Order: sequence, then C-alpha cells, then structure tokens
Amino acid sequence: MALFPKKVKHRKWQTGRANPNKKRVATRGVELSFGSFGLKAETSARIRSNQIEAARKTISRQMQKKGKLWIRIFPDRPFTAKPAEVGMGKGKGDLQGYEVQVLPGRVIFELDGVDEPVAREALRKAGAKLPLKTKIVSRH
Repeated sequence: MALFPKKVKHRKWQTGRANPNKKRVATRGVELSFGSFGLKAETSARIRSNQIEAARKTISRQMQKKGKLWIRIFPDRPFTAKPAEVGMGKGKGDLQGYEVQVLPGRVIFELDGVDEPVAREALRKAGAKLPLKTKIVSRH
C-alpha cells in the first residue's frame, strides 16, 4: 500500500532549500484531530512513502487489529536520484518516488481504540522507523 499521488502537475520539483537562519515550524496539522494518541515531529525532515509504510505496518502489528489509525501526512513531493557511479552533470536524475516535507510540530500518526501502554509502544516503535525525532502526544 505505497502512498503516491494519482497525477502530478510537474514530474520533477526543485529542491526548495530553506533559509537556515529562519526557524520553520508547522502551523497546520499540529493538534490531535481524530485519535486519542499521536506521534508528533520534533525536528524537520523529508519522509519517503516507504518510511511511512514501514511505520504504519509497525503500528498495525502492535495494535493487533484493534483500534483505528490515521495517517496525517501524504507524500506528494517527487524526489529524483542519479544512478550509482554516474558523474556530475548531464541533467537531473530520474524520478525515484515521493516524499513529504515535515516541519517540527506536525502530527504524523494518530490512533484510537487501544489502551495507553499499547498506543505508546506502537508509536514509539513507529517513531524509530522515521528519519526525525518524534514525541508521543495524547488528549489528556
């Protein structure tokens, strides 16, 4: 169940580097909207679709078909890569997949319908699969 857009307007995006002097934090998707427990980003990173899928599988396995899981991010940004041992120049690399830019404060996953220790363990393990620092948040 790999996540990727059905259709894209531009096949290759520009890199979009941020100014290192400006501290960027998320303003959207920072509160729990659906579940009782959530996994929140503490640093910024680009999460690829296969990393989201690995974290989702980990959470599902921990919850043992109980409860409900929401994925609050969607990888819509294409990323490219050049093949191994190819010199610089000769254009931009081929499309490799899709990723999403996550800023600090963004809720990545939410879950509900399981007790707190199970939820915390599932989210802790999922956070280990992602390339950023995360923290577990709850409603109460």
